[in-house]
Amino acid sequence: MRILLVEDDKQLNESLTFQLEREGFSVDSCFDGEEACYYGEQNIYDIILLDRMLPLMEGTQVLTLLRKKGITTPVIILTALGTLSDKVTGLDLGADDYLVKPFAIEELLARIRCIIRRPNTLTNTDTLTVSDIVWYMNEDRIQGPSGNCTLSKREASLFETFIRRKNQTLSRNFLLLKVWGPDSDVEEGNLDNYIHFLRRRLNGVGSSLQIKTIRGIGYCLQD
Repeated sequence: MRILLVEDDKQLNESLTFQLEREGFSVDSCFDGEEACYYGEQNIYDIILLDRMLPLMEGTQVLTLLRKKGITTPVIILTALGTLSDKVTGLDLGADDYLVKPFAIEELLARIRCIIRRPNTLTNTDTLTVSDIVWYMNEDRIQGPSGNCTLSKREASLFETFIRRKNQTLSRNFLLLKVWGPDSDVEEGNLDNYIHFLRRRLNGVGSSLQIKTIRGIGYCLQD
């Protein structure tokens, strides 16, 4: 799961990045509003953690711009501005939650888990079920009709991207950005290799799920 962290306090940014990555999240961080707009517009994130008081562009302006461009990624505003009117403004502009600084990392993690929980696919916060596959996220392990296997971290990130978007055609560029990040210089051939690995994994556990090649576009996970 990929998170965009927008926080101009370098020490807090580094601390949050470390703690989120320790919990298994992939984190891209930036330090001002213009960067936040650029990264947010890539539409590759599962959650955006957005400081309100930022250089170059205020957090609420970033949020407004992203929502106007159709970016529906959940946003948690992180800010020292904690009055009732501040909270109402942030939520009315399209934020999904509002957390006042200083906060405990345990509370932030709980709010993230609350937002990413999807009743139609999640049986609990640690298990994702689609079709005949159960994915134990904390273990990076999938279980199918005829067995189970452990995925590498990169395989797990790619698999999560597919399983959360079953039956959607995902472009090669989207997959590269989502799994490797916007600042990576990964070669496209690496994506093909990992698609091959995942196909073998799914076949090995007897799953009916298949990663279909959509010629000229990308891939799609289907039954």
